[in-house]
This record gives sequence, structure tokens and C-alpha cells, in this order.
Amino acid sequence: MGRSRGGLTTKIHALVDAEGRPIRLKLTEGQAHDGRSAADMLDTIQPGNILLADRAYDSDALREKMSARGAWANVRAMPNRVKTFPFSAWVYRQRNAVERFFNKLKHFRAVATRYDKRDDNFLASIQLASIRIWLRSYESVS
Repeated sequence: MGRSRGGLTTKIHALVDAEGRPIRLKLTEGQAHDGRSAADMLDTIQPGNILLADRAYDSDALREKMSARGAWANVRAMPNRVKTFPFSAWVYRQRNAVERFFNKLKHFRAVATRYDKRDDNFLASIQLASIRIWLRSYESVS
């Protein structure tokens, strides 16, 4: 999808719930900025929710958008940021739900190897894998 020195690259943006189940998925070019690319995904965040994101999503616009929605953006600030914001390291540790989702997603061969050349087909295979992740969360373990 996107061209860089390493070849064609694609980023997967995911908004997951507290259980690590995907809510919104989006693909962007590998060279696109994370914060600007995923701004439209945040429309599903409700008042009282907490957004946990990594440093790539640190921007004043994102924090203002979340506060206008009644949500709190617990995003680790970039090291060169002058203005500081409230940040809870304990809450930020819960962000591993996103990392666990990507780990589960990479267990699907079609996603891990990216055989699909078109971005719509690749997004479809990611969505199918996400459906299977959702279904596994409802399976009985006993």
C-alpha cells in the first residue's frame, strides 16, 4: 500500500476494548503518521472511557477531542513535549490488551504473511481473523 525504503508497507490501526477484542480496524500507508491517520477511529469512544495509546498518538488535538467527548486520553507524552498532561503509569500498563490483540492477529497466516496485494482484501482477512478472536472470547473453557 505505502512505499518506503523497505518496500511496500502497511500499518494496522486497532481500537480494542478492555478484553482485547477489536472494535475498529483501519489500514494506512506505512509512512503515514499514526495520530493523524487514526483520528477518525476515535468516534466510537464514549464519555467516561479511557483512551490508552502509545506516544505516536500524543497530540493536543487528540487530547482536546477526547476531553470534548468526556473521555480521558492517557497517552504517554513525547520526550520533547514542553506542556505536560496528567498521566497514570498504572492505567497505561493496561494497554497491553492492544499488544495481545496484535499477537493473536499474527497467529493467522494470511495476516502474518500478507499474501493479499490489495488493501481491501488484506483488511477483509484482518476482519475475518478479528471475528475469530471475538468468537474465541465467548467459548466455554469448561
